Amino acid sequence: MMFAVRATVLSAALLSSAAPLLADTPLRADTPLLNDPIIVTGRGLSASRADAAYDVVTIDRARILQSASGRLEDVLRDVAGVQGFRRSDSRSANATSQSITLRGLGGNASSRALLVLDGVPQADPFGGWISFPAHATDRLGQVRVTRGGGSGLWGPGALGGTVELESAIPGELDPFNAHLAIGSRNSKDARGALTVKGRSGFITVSGAYAQGDGFIPIVAERRGPVDHAAPYRQFSGAVRAVTAIGASTELQANFSAFDDRRNRGTDNSDNRGRGVDGSLRLVGKGALRWSLLGYGQKRRFASQSAAINAARTTSTLTLDQYAVPSTGWGARADIVPLNGDIELRLGADLRAVHGETRENYLFVAGSATRRRVAGGRSVTMGGFADATFTRGALTANLSGRIDHWSISDGRLFEQTLAGTTLTNTAFADRDGWQPTGRAALAVRAGSGLTVRAAAYRGWRLPTLNELYRPFRVGADATAANAVLKPETLSGAEAGIDWAVAPGAKATVTLFTGRLHDAIANVTIARGPGVFPGVGFVSAAGSYRRRENLDAITTRGAEFGFDLQHRAFDVHLSYSVVDARVQDNGAGSALDGLRPAQTPEQQASATVGWTSPHEQRLSLTGREISRQCEDDLNRRSLKPAFTVDATASTPIGRHFVIGLRGENLFDKRVEAAIASDGTVERALPRTLWLEVTVK
Repeated sequence: MMFAVRATVLSAALLSSAAPLLADTPLRADTPLLNDPIIVTGRGLSASRADAAYDVVTIDRARILQSASGRLEDVLRDVAGVQGFRRSDSRSANATSQSITLRGLGGNASSRALLVLDGVPQADPFGGWISFPAHATDRLGQVRVTRGGGSGLWGPGALGGTVELESAIPGELDPFNAHLAIGSRNSKDARGALTVKGRSGFITVSGAYAQGDGFIPIVAERRGPVDHAAPYRQFSGAVRAVTAIGASTELQANFSAFDDRRNRGTDNSDNRGRGVDGSLRLVGKGALRWSLLGYGQKRRFASQSAAINAARTTSTLTLDQYAVPSTGWGARADIVPLNGDIELRLGADLRAVHGETRENYLFVAGSATRRRVAGGRSVTMGGFADATFTRGALTANLSGRIDHWSISDGRLFEQTLAGTTLTNTAFADRDGWQPTGRAALAVRAGSGLTVRAAAYRGWRLPTLNELYRPFRVGADATAANAVLKPETLSGAEAGIDWAVAPGAKATVTLFTGRLHDAIANVTIARGPGVFPGVGFVSAAGSYRRRENLDAITTRGAEFGFDLQHRAFDVHLSYSVVDARVQDNGAGSALDGLRPAQTPEQQASATVGWTSPHEQRLSLTGREISRQCEDDLNRRSLKPAFTVDATASTPIGRHFVIGLRGENLFDKRVEAAIASDGTVERALPRTLWLEVTVK
């Protein structure tokens, strides 16, 4: 109840701040006439000129809307090297396994790339995973992926790079849009948006709803009576209002909420996540450009885990993570005082998170006997300076930042449900400083060719989940580690961008990186036995602990090609990476192995055709190579190649009908392998019929 009340209050506050954009106001001498409206963009500060010196990929709205699934994680797969922890998407994956990383940094389910929406970090405040169903693709106008080197302006979390989501604006939105799709396994997908433009701004209200009976995740040859389809039901809504304040300043108010419910294909395996976000941003776009951003986030997550017997005939509840409340809030300020040959950008940012897990565990005869509460808080704050020099064919960028971090109020409390305290540990508060920066150079060499090189250093603070929460998956148990150190990455890259011909561009980037103190779930021993931090582990399971490895090293190459020629468009992306663990300590058994869940190669290719009458056909093929399920590289997920397709045609002025197909050839895409060899698959063939009204 309080969750809904807070959401309503925040929504009302944001809407009231934007109300003037639709109101009639008295004319003054400096008030624009009705035929001379104030121009508002709804966007933040323009991209830095330094982008010319880095590996940046932009996905425009047209490509976003052509995804066969209509889901953000699928859109991001257009950029080879962008990788989730699991191959399954947000309809069937455990929500805590969904993250983003780039360039083979792999490791665990916490994101090693920074995802922001209109400048606001989107990772879960407690666990660092991404709530993908919160981001309906219809609301997005652009996605920018900076692979490597993304830490200069954005700070903590941008180890492998930065993924910037920008909300769609009126020029990209119809005044009214409604979309309904029905698909395989009783799937439904409904979306709608209303945009009202005023004399000095606009307001957009949108909603999205998806549900389906789901598929059976366990592959056919290993299924038993306990296995059933994995249904899902997901909702998200957003209100965005933008209004001019004077001739060159605009206020942007965002509010969004989501509810995500999934079952993992057996009894006692429910996931539920929900959250609300609100932000206010002031943007000055006059001779002196500046931006002020403030935001707040609230999340609540719940999950169940079950033990399945060898015959897969029974499902026994082993963990009831009944509440994971968390909050995040922050602020950011940017100013661009120089904008000639030298573009100077100065800024500071702050992010604070707090959260804890509340769970019942050690079930006997179907009833919990113990309770655990674990969590804490962390704060990061920093300042940066970024300077870009441009003259003629030369672009040079140099930036630096300094961040202060603190971890506090960490605790682990365990007791019997009868009231006997078993563990009551308060962990020591810690803090420190992290200097980071980047430097880059790009030269236009003629004939459409640009040569570029960059070097950078980034960092990430351990999540509260990594620090304080032990967990189990099947028979395996993993202990938390409250003294984990921050991860730091040192990397370099060199590449070329070649405008081959009008409408055609090719890119090649070679990169290398070293992730120091990489956080990983390290196998310490096999059961049976009683181990610190987790208790008893059976003979079928392994005991793991979160540890800082000495390093993960990566080196590889990324290739891209985009072509727009008459009615045809082509988008190709390929990534190859050699990633290796280096460790002489607790993870010495992993030395020389590939990080878990890290494929060597990824590729995506889309060919599309659009007729003069707006009929559209597209075909997308994606390949992902073999990857190891576990840190010891003993269990491998097989390579997978899938094909998606879309087709649409207008019917009159206001209707569009379409067909979409995901994994058309119903290829088996392995998503996980349990310690007993049981294989879980990702989405099978899924067909959709859709109607859009605009």
